[in-house]
Amino acid sequence: MARAETAGASDSERLSIGRIFFRHKDPIRGHARLIAQPTYEKLLAAEPILRRCIPVIIILFLVVIAISRGSHLYEARIDRENQARETMGLVAALLSRTLTDAEAGLPDARYATALQNMLDDALPEGALDDGRRIFITDPTGRIIADAPRSSSEAGRDFNDIVDGAQPMVIFGDRAGVMTVTLEDGTAALATVRHLEGRSGYLAVVAPLSEVFLGWRSEVSVNVTAFVGITAILLVILYGYFAQSARAQQADRIYLETYDRFDTALRRGRCGLWDWDLARGRLFWSKSMFELVAMPPRDALLGFGEVNALVHPEDGDLMDLVEALYEANETTVDRMFRMRKAGGGYVWLRVRVELVDADTSEPHLIGIAVDVTEQMKLAEHSRTADLRLHDAIETISEAFVLWDAENRLVMCNSKYQQLHGVPDAVLTVGTPYSEVVGAGNQPIVRSQVPGDGGPEAGARSFEAQLNDGRWLQINERRTKDGGFVSVGTDITTIKRHEEKLIDGERRLMATIADLRLSRQKLEQQARENVELAQKYAEEKDRAEDASRAKSEFLANISHELRTPLNAIIGFSEIMQSGLFGPLGSPKYREYCQDIHQSGNFLLNVINDVLDMARIEAGRLALDFEPLQLNEIIDEAARVMGPEADGRKVAIATDLEPELRLPADRRAVKQMVLNLLSNAVKFTPEGGRVHVRARRIGGAVTITIEDNGVGIPRDALKKLGRPFEQVQNQFTKSHKGSGLGLAITRSLAQLHGGAMRIRSQEGKGTIVSVRLPLTPHDVEPRPTGASAGAALRLGASAEPSR
Repeated sequence: MARAETAGASDSERLSIGRIFFRHKDPIRGHARLIAQPTYEKLLAAEPILRRCIPVIIILFLVVIAISRGSHLYEARIDRENQARETMGLVAALLSRTLTDAEAGLPDARYATALQNMLDDALPEGALDDGRRIFITDPTGRIIADAPRSSSEAGRDFNDIVDGAQPMVIFGDRAGVMTVTLEDGTAALATVRHLEGRSGYLAVVAPLSEVFLGWRSEVSVNVTAFVGITAILLVILYGYFAQSARAQQADRIYLETYDRFDTALRRGRCGLWDWDLARGRLFWSKSMFELVAMPPRDALLGFGEVNALVHPEDGDLMDLVEALYEANETTVDRMFRMRKAGGGYVWLRVRVELVDADTSEPHLIGIAVDVTEQMKLAEHSRTADLRLHDAIETISEAFVLWDAENRLVMCNSKYQQLHGVPDAVLTVGTPYSEVVGAGNQPIVRSQVPGDGGPEAGARSFEAQLNDGRWLQINERRTKDGGFVSVGTDITTIKRHEEKLIDGERRLMATIADLRLSRQKLEQQARENVELAQKYAEEKDRAEDASRAKSEFLANISHELRTPLNAIIGFSEIMQSGLFGPLGSPKYREYCQDIHQSGNFLLNVINDVLDMARIEAGRLALDFEPLQLNEIIDEAARVMGPEADGRKVAIATDLEPELRLPADRRAVKQMVLNLLSNAVKFTPEGGRVHVRARRIGGAVTITIEDNGVGIPRDALKKLGRPFEQVQNQFTKSHKGSGLGLAITRSLAQLHGGAMRIRSQEGKGTIVSVRLPLTPHDVEPRPTGASAGAALRLGASAEPSR
């Protein structure tokens, strides 16, 4: 809407509208605040801290209460026990003094009865509280009086009633109050006082269960109160977390709803507007900020800030409001341009509705849709029409378009030229018959077979013009019922067509010759298929034989290990003389030979078993991060005694902190096999050097010796199962010939390789390369194919 549309508005009307904008100065209220500023925003920020602190505070509170009450009850128990000890001492002292003073006046006849009566009269008030019992014994320790009276205790020995009373009886009041055990096994406090005259001593006994009876009641009350407080706090804590969970769920629902709403607006290239007319403030959704390439913000926008973005040629937002009030309408649908933050303009179609018009806070609420693409499309359509006319005019074909009533819509100059149509006839709306009648008629007109296609009304035909040129005319129906005709000059094609017919005749003869050759090739192909089938059958038999061999070796190795373990074990027993001397020293030599031979045979069987597992594909590797330096050092220590016995020095040169993912047992076995070979074939005074380096994406372990070396023609044998190199030095060293084969196989299962270099008389260098990353490990072959792979690897890269 242009500014001129509102030029008739009076100044008084503008003033009244201005009053609507700036009449209120109180804090922001209305629809926008509900979205822009949640009332509990600060609480949400602090809630995670509160959720973590409240359980900790409650637990600390309960712990403090438990510690304080426990300390109080423990002190009360100690006070109760001390009080009971003091009371017992006072009672014993008082009764012993009273009985000592009155004992001389008691008659000899019925002395026990008189003493019992005197004890009953002498008991102070509260002397029998807390379950206390008082005993008076004769010099031999037999009870002659007690309180409270008990006929079953009279005449019994005090030591039978109280276990451990002997120290108190000996030391008397100097022993004080002691903890003893009664005859029923219960603990009690007891004290003894010696009496003068015809009596022995006075004893006061109080069971601890009676002493602490009141204290236990206090403990029960405290425990009950603590459990109650704990239950109440847990219920409160549960209620808090339940309410907090509900609040979080409500917040999550709100955020999900808002996100979906904003996503829908963003996908639809729309933006939400909420315009508070009374205060001149606007709320935009995040999608609206994206439309104008502005960073989103929660704060409301001022009217002047938004109005400054409107293109000057499209009016301003004040005109929109004035037009709304002048027309007495509640909806607005208007298009205008707004400036983007990065430069350029975006076309927006704003559709808003006036709400709360009768209140003091009217709002314009609606959406703004990005219609930049539609505007560009309209502009492109106009440009496309011009380009279409130019394109039709510049094409080399004759083009003409007819409407549904067979009247001319448009044609190009090529059509006019080929058909010789005058300019006066080529006006829009001229009937088809008049245009065709005014032009030149073709000499030959033939339908092109098969070019009609499934389209209704589509056809193609060839026509020869008067000047001898040929045209292929293709006609297609348009959606509005008309049709378009395109004529292509095919004169050159027609001339080549005759030549192609002649070439086709010669080609048919050649095809006949090729057919005979193809029959011969098919016969050869059938013969090749038969040979391939026979080869596959023979290959399956070979793989089955290899698998059977591997399984047989694995089974026979298991069967041989059981008797060998017995032979080795019994030879060790005989060497140690566990059940007595053997007699002749020759027997000890024979036992040693049996033990060494058994161990050698067991190692051979273990190698055979390992090789059989590898070839059968049953050796599973357990990859884990390994410290390679530790494994090499451990292998060097294992081979140390043998090397010392042969006077061979082992030196290591390892790169620090070498780590790689591999199977610990397999890596250790590879290092031990190579070290064993190096030490075994190195003469006295020789040297074995072990190196480990990180090279590229792998770790290389190199073991070098200055031993006898290997002949060049024997290198091809090494690395194959049961292959050995024989010379004047190695003839005395027996073995299975599987060490290098197992080492090579384990390296290949890790995705690595083994390489050996040697010169006879100078020494041997064996290198094992293992990848640093698991993805470098190649898939492990299984079954018979594993054995084939190992055999192929042994022949491709010879090893020791």
